[in-house]
Amino acid sequence: MPYEPFHERFPEVAEKETRTLTAINDPELPSDEYGFIEAYCNEPNCDCRRVFFNVFAVKRREIVAVIAYGWASRAYYARWLGMADPRMIDELKGPALNRASRQSKLAPILVERVKLILQDERYVERLKRHYAMFKATVDGAPQPATRQTGSAPPKIGRNAPCPCGSGKKYKNCCGGPG
Repeated sequence: MPYEPFHERFPEVAEKETRTLTAINDPELPSDEYGFIEAYCNEPNCDCRRVFFNVFAVKRREIVAVIAYGWASRAYYARWLGMADPRMIDELKGPALNRASRQSKLAPILVERVKLILQDERYVERLKRHYAMFKATVDGAPQPATRQTGSAPPKIGRNAPCPCGSGKKYKNCCGGPG
């Protein structure tokens, strides 16, 4: 299942809502700014309910970890996977290092920091909203224009249903004050 960066479909939202971690005087993590670049599954009709964080170290100018995180219940992943293998469910539910990705020596430390970041319920809700927005474009909703096309994304009326699929008006959801 391929994963695509969120910012490729929603550059303006990603610019405002990408989480970063600034490490200063951390005994385990070198001083740097670490960007958590979200990527979501772009396979149609897949409902994996997961995000991959490509952790980008600004000073090093490279991805230093790829961390998977799923927010659904263990029972959900057992049904989705079609088996109840606890190790596989732990990796789906995460946060866990993605075994298929190259990892730096900082990756295990960054997983521990992600666990702390994910204690912020508002952030987890933001990830779920980003997932819904992304999957709506994958599963047949019109895709917004990208920066490469040079055209602006279509205007959404303030009282129109939010395109993220929340059921709320746009002004009370993604279009509201940040």
